[in-house]
Amino acid sequence: MTSAGTITNPAFVLHTYYRSSCSARVRIALNLKRIPVKYAYVHLFKGEQQSPGHQALNPSGSVPVLTHLAHPEFPITQSIAALEYLEEVFPGETPLLPPTSQALERAEVRTLVNIISNDVQPITNRRIVNAVVELGDDREHWSNVYMTRGLQAYESIAVNTAGTFSVGDNSTLADVCLVPAIWAAEKNGVDLERLPTVMRIYRSMMEMEAVQAAHWSRQADTPADMAWL
Repeated sequence: MTSAGTITNPAFVLHTYYRSSCSARVRIALNLKRIPVKYAYVHLFKGEQQSPGHQALNPSGSVPVLTHLAHPEFPITQSIAALEYLEEVFPGETPLLPPTSQALERAEVRTLVNIISNDVQPITNRRIVNAVVELGDDREHWSNVYMTRGLQAYESIAVNTAGTFSVGDNSTLADVCLVPAIWAAEKNGVDLERLPTVMRIYRSMMEMEAVQAAHWSRQADTPADMAWL
């Protein structure tokens, strides 16, 4: 496990892996909110998430892990909890939820967040897919089918809630979760042209440098032959 270069007065440490969709959500939010962070890299394919040091940090043996250096006694080991924590601690810096007066819109954001975090990502997680392969199913077929189903559900809701972004004209936690899901869907050959609203939102997000900088190909732990220079 290696660490990124020293950041001046980092507020957080994020344990991350370049291809982890859940890690990417948190990277995007940190970038959008301009929060100083130091990265620590955990290579999942080398099994570094199973090391005693990482297990002590996160008993689930996964990434991301977000540690607020003001409160190091409780590393946050789930990406959605980390996103909500960042929103609650830094609500005025690029807000990623509508104001509390807009309860319905906040529910719309959370619904879309949960489609990605519950219906798309977990059943296409590496650990699940490996188990599926052991049972004799095809890895690519499994991932494609379930990513497509989840993103179609997102599309069906977003077509009614979207403006420039998934809920209205301001980026939210829904968009933060959607973008890495599209990166994963691209890898798995999902027919994204069947999702016009989703892809319009995605392209709006990808215009932001904060989002581009969080892309898996631009991380310090990305293999050199996969880097986006």
